[in-house]
This record gives sequence, C-alpha cells and structure tokens, in this order.
Amino acid sequence: MTCHRVRSWIGGFAILGVALACGDTEQPVPQGPTNGTAVADSGNLDRRFYERNFVFASVAADSVFIVPWLMQTAEEADSVTREARAWLARGGIWDGFYEERWRTGPTRAPARLVPHLGLQLMVGDNDAIDGILYEEGARSLELVLGDANLPWTGARGDTYQVLSGAAYLVDQRIDGMILDMARASAGPVPPGGDWAFLLSGDSAHFVLAGDSEYGGDRPPLYRGWGAHEDEGMQWPEVRVDWERTEAFPPARRDVPVEWRVWSADGSIEGRLEAVSAEIQAGEGPGPLLPVRALFEVTGEFFAGEDTYGVHGILVHARR
Repeated sequence: MTCHRVRSWIGGFAILGVALACGDTEQPVPQGPTNGTAVADSGNLDRRFYERNFVFASVAADSVFIVPWLMQTAEEADSVTREARAWLARGGIWDGFYEERWRTGPTRAPARLVPHLGLQLMVGDNDAIDGILYEEGARSLELVLGDANLPWTGARGDTYQVLSGAAYLVDQRIDGMILDMARASAGPVPPGGDWAFLLSGDSAHFVLAGDSEYGGDRPPLYRGWGAHEDEGMQWPEVRVDWERTEAFPPARRDVPVEWRVWSADGSIEGRLEAVSAEIQAGEGPGPLLPVRALFEVTGEFFAGEDTYGVHGILVHARR
C-alpha cells in the first residue's frame, strides 16, 4: 500500500485492486489458525455479513496516532469469506501493514474472529478480545484493550464501545482509546454507513454512525454518542452533510473532505475537515467503482454548553 500526505493527496492516489467486500459483525472469539485461499466475491444473494472493527487513537500535541483494524466476514451456504485490513497513521502518513482475504468452510460461529498469518488475537474471560497482535518478520504492533464503558446500540442492533487501551510499537508504549464496533446484516449486500471515532483531549470522545451509505433514496441518518469524564451523551438523530468534496479519479467519484454535523434540536453542532487520507478504489463493472476512504479528521463540536476540539478518524465507503 502507498502512504500519502495532506491536502493534494486525492489526485495522487493509486488504484488498489481490492474488492470492498462485505462488512458486519457480532461478538467474536478466535479458536485457532484457519487455512484458506484468496477468492473472488461469489455474488450470492443469501449472504450474512458481519463486521468487527477495532480503532486505536491517541492525540498528543495536535497530532494523532491511529491504528484501525477493519475485519469483515461474509457467510454463504457452503463457505465463509473473511477479510482483514490494518493501517498505522501518524504525521499524515498512512501505512497499510496488513491486508488478507481468505475462504474457509462453513462454521457454526461465522462472526467469530480467527487468526490468520500475521494476525493474532488474545482472548480473556467470557471469550472477550483482550488484544490484537501483528507480527511479521521484524515488524510488530500490539493493541491491548483495557477498561470499557457501557456499550451503545445503533438502530440495526450494531454495538459501539470505547475502551482505554495501549499500542506497543516495537519498544514504545502509546496510551489512548480504542473503539470496538460490531455490525451485522443479511441480504445481497451489507447496508453500509459511514462512521467516525473522535477524541477531545484525554477526557472526552465521540462516535458517529450512519444507518446507510450515501447516494440512496434518502440521506443517511446518523446516531451519535459521547462521553466527557463520567457524563454520557446521546443524539438519536444527527445529520452529517458534505460541505466540500474532491474528485477521486481512480473510482470516478467525488469523496467528501469537509463535513457539517448537526441536529434539528440544536443539541449538537460541529464541523470536520480531512487532514490526511488513505483511499482505495475497488473492483467492479463500472463506470463508477467502489471506494473506501479512511480520513484523519480534525474539527470542533458544540454539545450542550461545551465546546470540544476533536481529532480522529472518519471511515467513508460507497459501493
């Protein structure tokens, strides 16, 4: 994968011939390494989709350190297709260090995460994921999950939970927060929906999650959750509008680079701006190709009577 810096990033992105497969998950637990071969999407109309994402973020001195692990599973009648990708973002540079897609036989627990090649999983009490370890040659990166707040639930039964955590990069420890999110669906394609994980210093965090992808019959409706010290916040109906877009020629689409966040009752208002990005074009018959974008974003939220400077990640996808 290629690393890119801010501002004039979009025009310079190369097409990555990666299908933007399925997405959506429930609570996992690994049982052991699973062998499988890379495969193309079968297009089965009766699939179930599971998505499990872990995003580590740490903000210090106006810079952000982000490690997203995005994991998807598609269950079909005679097989399970799994996909996992991971990046390390710091200083405006995105380093994609893991990307695998493989197929296994049917299983009674398709939503369960399984190790594969350099991806290892640590499991604690009640089959909870305690950590994620990547080791490949001289490269090593570990995420350790700590204490969690109460989970939030979205409109489709998806769950979002923010935990304390730490990232170990070689001999360096970085403290931060980890978003653990899980979504599941059934049908020919997953329902999609952009989402964001934002930090404000070390005392506040926010999660935004859309109920569908852009370009449908209606604009996506978002739900928002936040926590400031011991106080929780929820917004059941939030709009996230694109304030500015830029062309992404590999997919022949425009992608957003500035957003307005607002609610009709005025309980939340904010703006976000992309400062760096990793964008991939997927495969398809065209003319418009799938696109997945991971944006490092910064901005400001007004919630209640408080103002929060925020920094974090926004994930955008179109099929």
